[in-house]
Amino acid sequence: MDTSLDYLKGIGPNRAQLLREELGLHTFYDLLNFFPNRYVDRTQFHALDRLPKNNAEIQLKGKLTAIRNISQKRGSRLVAHLEDDSGSIELVWFRGQKWIQEQLIIDKEYVVFGRLNWYGNKVSMPHPELTPKEAFEPRAHLGLHPIYPTTEKLIQRGVSQKVIKQAQRQLHETISGRFTEPLPKDLIQSIRLIDKDEAYQSIHFPKDHYQLTSAQLRLKFEELFFIQLQLLKKKQLRQQQIKGFSFEKVGRVFNTFYKQALPFELTNAQKKVLKEIRHDLGTGIQMNRLLQGDVGSGKTIIALMSMLIGIDNGYQACLMAPTEILAQQHFQSLSSLLEEFDVSIALLTGTTKKGERAQIHETLQSGDLQILVGTHAVLEEKVQFANLGLAIIDEQHRFGVAQRARLWKKNKLPPHVLVMTATPIPRTLAMSLYGDLDISTLDELPPGRKTIKTVWRRDTNRLKVFQFLKEEINKGRQVYVVYPLIEESEKLDYKDLMDGYESMQRSFPAPEYQISIVHGRMKPEAKEFEMQRFQKKETQLLIATTVIEVGVNIPNASVMLIESAERFGLSQLHQLRGRVGRGNAQSYCVLMSGNKLSAESRTRLDTMVRTHDGFEIAEVDLRLRGPGDLMGTQQSGALQLKIANLVKDQEVLFLARNWAESIVNKDPDLQWPEHQSLKTTYVEMTKNKALWKYIS
Repeated sequence: MDTSLDYLKGIGPNRAQLLREELGLHTFYDLLNFFPNRYVDRTQFHALDRLPKNNAEIQLKGKLTAIRNISQKRGSRLVAHLEDDSGSIELVWFRGQKWIQEQLIIDKEYVVFGRLNWYGNKVSMPHPELTPKEAFEPRAHLGLHPIYPTTEKLIQRGVSQKVIKQAQRQLHETISGRFTEPLPKDLIQSIRLIDKDEAYQSIHFPKDHYQLTSAQLRLKFEELFFIQLQLLKKKQLRQQQIKGFSFEKVGRVFNTFYKQALPFELTNAQKKVLKEIRHDLGTGIQMNRLLQGDVGSGKTIIALMSMLIGIDNGYQACLMAPTEILAQQHFQSLSSLLEEFDVSIALLTGTTKKGERAQIHETLQSGDLQILVGTHAVLEEKVQFANLGLAIIDEQHRFGVAQRARLWKKNKLPPHVLVMTATPIPRTLAMSLYGDLDISTLDELPPGRKTIKTVWRRDTNRLKVFQFLKEEINKGRQVYVVYPLIEESEKLDYKDLMDGYESMQRSFPAPEYQISIVHGRMKPEAKEFEMQRFQKKETQLLIATTVIEVGVNIPNASVMLIESAERFGLSQLHQLRGRVGRGNAQSYCVLMSGNKLSAESRTRLDTMVRTHDGFEIAEVDLRLRGPGDLMGTQQSGALQLKIANLVKDQEVLFLARNWAESIVNKDPDLQWPEHQSLKTTYVEMTKNKALWKYIS
């Protein structure tokens, strides 16, 4: 299977080079797993009086009754009439007419395949594929014909669909019958899977829909099963091999905070999650837990109380956030919660001054500094802890795998790791990306939180919307206004930030109204200055880009106005909405859009108005965008599925997970005789993968 495609009959070095460059196909294995992205149904013939009223690709048979050339303004066209017992159709060619006409014979019977072209009630078939009836071989022609992904360059250089199909046939003749069955016999029999050899044959050359469905189920199940097996084995390996610090007690600081300083009663969900974390920290095995919770569900308090357990046991803790604004927000909120406690806490970001930085390094190394909050700056080589016991990563999808792994090296044993996300992860994605982590979910909002009223308004309603903003400001409230772009774009006709700022100044004139502005191109000090003005209620409106998507906590802000809301993804809209509703007043989210919207944009905005459930929103987002986009650039390579689809194949995924769990639970080291082939495949798949890559 590792043989280069250079050595496949009919390919050769030149075509092999093209396939490498254009499609990333290097070996026999790559070509075998290069699956069709659709199939053309050539299992039946259509009668000419019963043609589908669409542009379907269909198969016909009949007799050619007339051939003629028709001149037109630009060149000419060749038209042939095909008839069967029920009617007739025009076959049309605009190119290669002379050569085609020489091949056509009047009163001869042909099998014809092509795409219908309807113009009103008249139908024709441009550039069809014709096969004389006597040369038509049912074995080769009838069935579902695979169509493979391709590129313009391949087509121009003669590597057509026909060439790829021939290469697949040649490959199957070369390797047929050589597959070892990796799945256990009882699994195959229990869920009635076809064998691997037959699955590969039928995925590329299915005779009918039943054969194709059977092949797809087999190959999808196997792909998802081995992903789940690897994740479960990684979790098992980590628990066996990676020892963690044992936080044996819940001590004075934690208990005092819990009894005297906790600003509100914990929800049942928070209590449950805290219990799970306390259990992990006391096992002597490194904790690797993902905490997911909707906006405002109270993840920060869980993070703090987890850190206090570490401090009670003589360890340091750090909390890492992806942006300076979020890190500062965390620092301020933790400092205020710990005001009455003798717990030292510091903030380290890219803009921390040299003198402060030196002091932080010194107190970290001496152990005097107990909690460090920071951005990527925490990962720098110079940042050395005396005894780091717990590392918490907020909005973990913003960090690369290798970056997170650097935290492991901050102590002689790797610290416990808690990764947090306010972007709820659909169950299928969580199972496939984070299946080696323990997952905790905060699915309950603190009591007293009022539901944010969400409305969708068009640009034509702008004056009414502005009037509503003024009414809220007159009540002493504040307003966020968020724009998708920083500067005007020639290609995109959307309101941009600077234009919006000028427009808001006209509608909300000084001195009656004061406006702050924040965007990604401002210097951190300027950004912080504007945020502070808004926080101190010196300004009533904060105009911003999505830099305020996470981490901004201003209870007095009661309205989130999102301009050009159709430009934002669902998870961004949900995050932005979560910036309001943090105080006691009723809060609102206003989605402003243009009039011309795509179906997908409508679905997004309708979903936002209909539900506040982050997990439901995440499921819709997964359906709309697919897993690749949802994971973001940092994670996009982590799940490159060849045939399975996390949106469409959820049932297959759950089935695969259940079987993988059952096997690992019964035979953790895959020692049973019936699991030897499974073990060989697993070892082959994982031999070049370092364990640290899977920390979160």
